Amino acid sequence: MPATTIGLDEAVELTRTGDLWVFRGRSMPDRAIQLTTNSPVNHVGMAVTIEDMPPLMWHAELGRSLPDLWSGAHQRGVQLHDLRAAVLVWARRYGQRAWLRQLDRPVSREQEDALLRTIARLDGTPFPSTAQLALRWLRGRVPAGLARTREENLETAYCAEVVAVTYQAMGLLPAGRRPHWYDPGRFWSGDELAFTGGFRLGEEIAVEIPPG
Repeated sequence: MPATTIGLDEAVELTRTGDLWVFRGRSMPDRAIQLTTNSPVNHVGMAVTIEDMPPLMWHAELGRSLPDLWSGAHQRGVQLHDLRAAVLVWARRYGQRAWLRQLDRPVSREQEDALLRTIARLDGTPFPSTAQLALRWLRGRVPAGLARTREENLETAYCAEVVAVTYQAMGLLPAGRRPHWYDPGRFWSGDELAFTGGFRLGEEIAVEIPPG
């Protein structure tokens, strides 16, 4: 990972809608995801900073430590959290390191509207079981020509799928890829995503977490 480091408050201040936050942990599930995806990260979330709202994180997780700001409830699965609070939970409670990756330009009002429609549609979607997660990751590796071509409605969703589906709805990623083709490793700089509209993501910026 690149050596550039900034503080959490500065990172939150710099974050714009569509920027990514990626995380790396040391637990056995974290290591399993890293090894399976051949990447140094195991979780990804997308920043949402619209109008007068505080910076938010749109992601999926098993825990329900924070209130979901869309539904107002504590829930597992796909959630919208206060960004700073979410990063602190992942850093302090889950023992994760955090990095910020920024889009090279702001998104448009139309893309923000597509984002909000996706949040309204997916918020509260359950997190998949371990078996479902493994099966969907394997299915995502099947060549597109050999897989079913029907559009799938996500009955469960994990973090990378949430980011991918949202990016597709916003027109940042092409719509041809199935959601479960994406894993956290697709969103770090060692992989190459085919963005549309000339967008691209910058390198990782390490975020220093203040002492608890």
